[in-house]
Amino acid sequence: MRIIRLKEVMDLTGLARSTIYKFISGDLFPKPIPLGDRCVGWLESEVHDWILDKVKDRDKLVSRSN
Repeated sequence: MRIIRLKEVMDLTGLARSTIYKFISGDLFPKPIPLGDRCVGWLESEVHDWILDKVKDRDKLVSRSN
């Protein structure tokens, strides 16, 4: 289990900071884990699972349009 910081989350997802926090507010992205007073991180596995869910959603759309 590995905790990653915002920069790596942004690199993995291609999303901007503001978009990540907007998705978190809407329960559309994994919630961060508090690491300190002003420090948070994400479980790398949860971010990867979120990415895989996006791929599955895309594949469902592609299969329905065929």
